[in-house]
Amino acid sequence: MTISMYQASVPVFNQLLSSLSAILTKTEVHIASNKLDADAFLQAQLYPDMFNLTRQIQIAADFAKGVSARLAGLDVPMFEDNESNFAELKNRLEKTRHFISDIPASAIDGSEEREIVTQAGTPKEKRFKGQHYLLHYGLPQFFFHVNTAYAILRSQGVAIGKRDYMGVY
Repeated sequence: MTISMYQASVPVFNQLLSSLSAILTKTEVHIASNKLDADAFLQAQLYPDMFNLTRQIQIAADFAKGVSARLAGLDVPMFEDNESNFAELKNRLEKTRHFISDIPASAIDGSEEREIVTQAGTPKEKRFKGQHYLLHYGLPQFFFHVNTAYAILRSQGVAIGKRDYMGVY
């Protein structure tokens, strides 16, 4: 049995974007019940040279929509990076989920050999074949940022665990 490019991408992105949203809701409850400063959580980082929670979530959403769009041969929608609270971050995750869920499986399946060209934060472009892009670049990048967001919140004392990270599967 083979696995399709669609099944290896969109459902995985949706699962973890959904779990990330649920983790943010748990964080809001934690903040309210302990009378903590929400902005301190949004600005929290694991280390000074790493992005803060807000940016980690933005980048995770960017990889989910970017990878899905590129594999489908679509333009990547641009979202402003202006989220300043938990509700706005959860809205970004939901917008991303809606976008990728609207991509038909038929647009992504068969993209194994599609040429993917990126300019990952630098003027230097990178070229991939679709399957390599998904499995060796897109998914690892997505997982890194979701995991880092999780780790930031766990390090701030939010009572979350592996089940929260995994979400519904």
